[in-house]
Order: sequence, then C-alpha cells, then structure tokens
Amino acid sequence: MDGTPIFSMFPHSLPAVELRGFRGILNSTTNVVLTEMEKGLSLEEAVERAQAIGVAETDPSDDLDGWDPAVKVAALVIVLMDIPIKLDEIERVGIRSVSPEQVRAARAAGMRYKLICRAERTANGARAGVHASVRPEQLPLTDPLALLEGTTSALRFDMDVLGLSIIEHKPGVIATAYGLLADFIRAVHP
Repeated sequence: MDGTPIFSMFPHSLPAVELRGFRGILNSTTNVVLTEMEKGLSLEEAVERAQAIGVAETDPSDDLDGWDPAVKVAALVIVLMDIPIKLDEIERVGIRSVSPEQVRAARAAGMRYKLICRAERTANGARAGVHASVRPEQLPLTDPLALLEGTTSALRFDMDVLGLSIIEHKPGVIATAYGLLADFIRAVHP
C-alpha cells in the first residue's frame, strides 16, 4: 500500500485503540499475476505482463514466494501491534503453489485466489502473541478482497472498538511519494 501512510494513521488518527488483527492484500505483483492467470495466461506470461506494466521486478521471486508480503506483515505487527515477530514466525506460502488451472477452476466455481496477509493477536497466558501468515486463499465473491484486481491493495483492521478498511486503487509514483512523506513527517515530528 505504497501511498497509504498506515504507520502515521494509527498514532495520530486512531489513538487509544488496540489493534487486534488485520487481513488484506499487500502485494501488487501477485494480485496482477493471479488476475492475469484467471484470464488464461500461464504463471510465466502473467509475470511478464506484471513486468510490462512496471509492477514486477526483473526477479519477482520475493513476490511470488511470499517474502515481500511477509516483510510487510512483520512491519505492521511490530509497529502497529507492538509485538516483536521474526520472518520465520510468519507462515508463508507463495503463489507458485497454485496452478493456472486451479485459479481458473476457482473462478468458474465463484471463488478467486488471492494472496492473503493476516495477523491476529493470540492469548498465551500472561504473554500476548500473534499468529501471522501469508498464503494463497480461495475467497468467495462476497468477500470484498475477492473483488480487487490488478495493482489494488487493501487492508481490514480489526480493533477493540471498531473495524476499518483501507483500499488503495492503482498506486503510482505520486501516491508512493505521499506515503513516504507522511511517514517521514511522523518520524521527525512524533
């Protein structure tokens, strides 16, 4: 969610809330690839399409294998939930485990594959923890995340007093610059 200043939003706009968990799509490359696979492309062709529109890197392994979204999950858990977590504590399955045939079959059955990032607080005696994961999931078309295509990202935050969803449509350079500026301002003026 390049242009969304999520790290600035919580301390300034949502004081005194406890973030219990979140769920969303945090990787544009995999969302583009899965959307293109639904349209009949192979994984390799879908990656080439993502590269052609400037979303995927020359080596998209970190995206396809779930490392990029796992790092984002870790950052959100550490900063917003104040729980230390290491990357190896995040269940991680990339989209390479899903074939184009599975993606199209799911769509024909009224479902869509999406690479879902999530974290949820867990009670572990006196010590609070978190269960976090990044993995492909089949979502029914009634799930708002199932409707997101292309480079769109979204997060649903579950807090003790309310829920909040944020969607970033078609991020670009200006939106990314804004997100960086907002988080920079927060860092120098806490």
